[in-house]
Amino acid sequence: MKLDLQQKLGTQSGYSWSSESNRSQTELVPNMWVQLLELPSNWSFDEALLLCQNSENEWVAWIPNHGEAMLQTSQFCL
Repeated sequence: MKLDLQQKLGTQSGYSWSSESNRSQTELVPNMWVQLLELPSNWSFDEALLLCQNSENEWVAWIPNHGEAMLQTSQFCL
């Protein structure tokens, strides 16, 4: 799998991660990096790559040094 690091570094740097209003203005899409609010383990990264949407408030994501995980939208921010 090829990771699109340009997208992570280039387009997301202008967002305020703590603002809930940004979530409504920015559509969550596959291949988007998000900031995790809680780490799944002590060794995992603090970001996740969204893979696909499972339901309105749930995404399948890949977390470096952890693997695939099911995340609720309340568990991450932009």
